[in-house]
Amino acid sequence: MYKNFFSVTWETIRVFLLFMGCTLLFYYGILWVSQEYESYHRYDEPKGRAVKVVQMSDNIDKNQLLDRLLFFYHFGE
Repeated sequence: MYKNFFSVTWETIRVFLLFMGCTLLFYYGILWVSQEYESYHRYDEPKGRAVKVVQMSDNIDKNQLLDRLLFFYHFGE
């Protein structure tokens, strides 16, 4: 009877330790990835032969907005 109790207790402790180890590994992995992307400057000026894709203008009429919206819904771009 005691052997069975200690065997079940030992198995429970092993599963708990395995769970805690995997949880800590996952947690520190997420912290590492977060820290890597925190130093990534995605809004810096592009280097090399970058081309400006969007031209902003102040005089946008409603037909142009409707055409752009329909284009977006149709092609998903």
